[in-house]
Amino acid sequence: MPAENLTRDEARARAAVVDVESYDVTLDLTTGPETFGSTTVVRFTSPEPGAATFLDLIAPAVRRVVLNGVELDVADVVADSRIRLDGLAAENEVVVEADCAYMNTGEGLHRFVDPVDDEVYLYSQFEVADSRRVFAVFEQPDLKAVFTFTVTAPAHWVVVSNSPETGDPVTVEGGVNRNGGADEGTATWHFEPTPRISSYITAIVAGPYHHEHGELISADGREIPLGVFCRGSLAAHLDTENILDITRAGFAFYEELFGFPYPFAKYDQLFVPEFNAGAMENAGAVTFLENYVFRSKVPEATVERRAVTILHELAHMWFGDLVTMRWWDDLWLNESFAEYASHLATAGATEWTSAWTTFSSLEKSWAYKQDQLPSTHPIAADIRDLEDVEVNFDGITYAKGASVLKQLVAWVGQEEFFAGVRTYFQKHQFSNTELRDLLTELEATSGRDLSAWSGLWLEKSGVTLLRPEIQSDESGTITALAITQEVPAAHPVQRPHRLVIGGYDLVDGTLVRTSRTELDVDGERTEVPALVGQRRPDLLLLNDDDLAYAKIRLDERSLATALAHLDAFTESLPRTLVWAAVWDATRDAETPARDYVDLVLGNLAHETDSTVVLVLLRQLATALDLYVAADHRPATERAAADTLWALAADAPAGSDSQLQLVKAFAGRAGTPEQLDTVAALLAGDTRLDGLSIDTDLRWELLVSLVAGGRAGTEEIDAQLADDPTATGQRAAANARAALPTAEAKAAAWAAVVDADTLPNALQAATIAGFGRVHDRALLRPYLTPYFDSLESVWADRTNEMAQNIVVGLFPTELADDPEADVLGATDAWLAAHPDAAPALRRLVAESRDGVARALAAQRADAQYHA
Repeated sequence: MPAENLTRDEARARAAVVDVESYDVTLDLTTGPETFGSTTVVRFTSPEPGAATFLDLIAPAVRRVVLNGVELDVADVVADSRIRLDGLAAENEVVVEADCAYMNTGEGLHRFVDPVDDEVYLYSQFEVADSRRVFAVFEQPDLKAVFTFTVTAPAHWVVVSNSPETGDPVTVEGGVNRNGGADEGTATWHFEPTPRISSYITAIVAGPYHHEHGELISADGREIPLGVFCRGSLAAHLDTENILDITRAGFAFYEELFGFPYPFAKYDQLFVPEFNAGAMENAGAVTFLENYVFRSKVPEATVERRAVTILHELAHMWFGDLVTMRWWDDLWLNESFAEYASHLATAGATEWTSAWTTFSSLEKSWAYKQDQLPSTHPIAADIRDLEDVEVNFDGITYAKGASVLKQLVAWVGQEEFFAGVRTYFQKHQFSNTELRDLLTELEATSGRDLSAWSGLWLEKSGVTLLRPEIQSDESGTITALAITQEVPAAHPVQRPHRLVIGGYDLVDGTLVRTSRTELDVDGERTEVPALVGQRRPDLLLLNDDDLAYAKIRLDERSLATALAHLDAFTESLPRTLVWAAVWDATRDAETPARDYVDLVLGNLAHETDSTVVLVLLRQLATALDLYVAADHRPATERAAADTLWALAADAPAGSDSQLQLVKAFAGRAGTPEQLDTVAALLAGDTRLDGLSIDTDLRWELLVSLVAGGRAGTEEIDAQLADDPTATGQRAAANARAALPTAEAKAAAWAAVVDADTLPNALQAATIAGFGRVHDRALLRPYLTPYFDSLESVWADRTNEMAQNIVVGLFPTELADDPEADVLGATDAWLAAHPDAAPALRRLVAESRDGVARALAAQRADAQYHA
């Protein structure tokens, strides 16, 4: 419905006539499995008596609307997800009674039934604009208010909201649970009012959740209760002490750094099923993807990622919840700051002291990729409406923004930066801000005028490329050194960079940094006189310490040294920067993909950082699938899979690398011999010391066999019988979609595109399995149906579900298929649909860019190896 897509102009107009005081929200979660009762009392003032405005509400039935004691005609005032309110008074009260719908898309109030015990679990997810699926609301971040929740639910449930309960739940006499699961009567929970917060960070989580508790003492002396929650069937795997240790470390770190005590009364962390993102910063009640409850062994990278995520969400309690952007243009203020602060805290307050290596490998590679898409946008984006923001939770908003903040801190000084942040929190607590409000405080503490910096870094798009130009004489002395800055044609913006040039020499077989030169780089060419007359090092590394946001290249001698001695770095960060430079050159068709494949396979055994290994294996898969020339792909893929298995067999017993390499091998096994190895691992006939074939790894091995045509529905059903959990159901859906038959692909397509019944998690698993093929011809029949379905999918599905389909089913795998002109089909659709939703066109154009880049890389690979 068009009115669901609130525009910035509408939000501004509404904020001019409405000042919200409070919401009293009463929910009845016992009425049945489809809908729940919702009663909202909204109190607000208006500076313009007689003005008109509207409330937002998406509900299958609105029973009653009362404005200032006057019953309104529901049929007249409710339409298209809005409730029209005419003739406002100076002080207003609206009562709305409705039946709202449970969702299975991870938006609004999501309902999940645990297949292990048939119990019902609920959780809310309101960002960007889905609190209106649960109660009537002025759905925009700058209309903050006090929220008081009252919830009736099955008596054996736990109910959590943003604020503590006012007391024990009150039993409802004669109450009956019609919502599924056990019926032990019903009860009502009353919660304390919240501080003034935005509606999108309110929360309701309810169900028979297992919970464990702790506490900490805040900087202002308050005792803050801590809670950790998960489904009952996952309780045995919940490592509460580790989660609370990280939380306590984060509290101490942030309260000192921000100079502001934790702003809420409690801090609960809830691991919930079928969650779309990594986590959500609901004030005092943070929800997490329950994959972070580890039922099987996971790579250390995943454990570290959970720690970073915990600290990211905790940072949001100040930056995002205490102080919130006025409109979604400044979403980056929330996300970039939390991303930067979480890595700062991880490196400074946890065991993962190399968190900035993780940031460089994972986050900045995401940013550089996103910033080279045709849809790249300024960090401070132009968000016209809600659809714009839904597709802006991307590498610019998170990773580039955090990278630029890191560079800003290096430029103005960390103490000066956080002095400004501390003033910002004090001045704007529980209110809304824009970019200028933050810059004002940073300028005051740093003494710098940041308007030019903001204009270049926050308000313009694109990433530049830095190259060294170096000359030396016969004695090895540097006679000239300059750094050139190349700008993309679409975004020709020269930017200033604060960066470090590191000089490395081989000393007793290791690469040791022997010089460090910090300088400002600006313009097309920057001379570096400080190094002229110095001995030329074996390797010269631009942007050492990773302060700047820029792609880099190495000079010929430095690159040769790096590639020959990647394992000789004594620190992980410079090695990661070299990896990033070579990968970027591969993506830019400057380095042949097969050379990159050889480099990865030749050096993986020496890589010590788990996240770097994870990223390298992902990039290896991309290179093999998309960047190696088509004529050489089969042989290169076979050799790569064989090497991955050899590396796994040689890896230290029980090591993180061993686990990651086995998973990567299973993902690429395709020959009869390779599939024999996978089958033997699964059956226990082949064993690797220290490797446990646990439940999740069994599924990965089985899916490998299914995709290779060596296992089928009988084996899938048997495995599901052994693992009848929600995770098992997702794995089985993935496996069925991966069956290498036309019938299986047709069934998967029908389930995802033609029908609209799959929950979000099963939809995602099915999409992933659909695209897993050894014979890409299985996907050809879906090229035309994909483009034919786009507009109806976008119109008929929720934003999250539509994005999954549009991105996940784009036929990238057919990029070089001579019988499928993916590039031509994409261009034809874009040309024929100039008026399609801008967000939809953006997603299609981004996918097109991936195909064009793949074809260019394949041409380069073929040419270089001709």
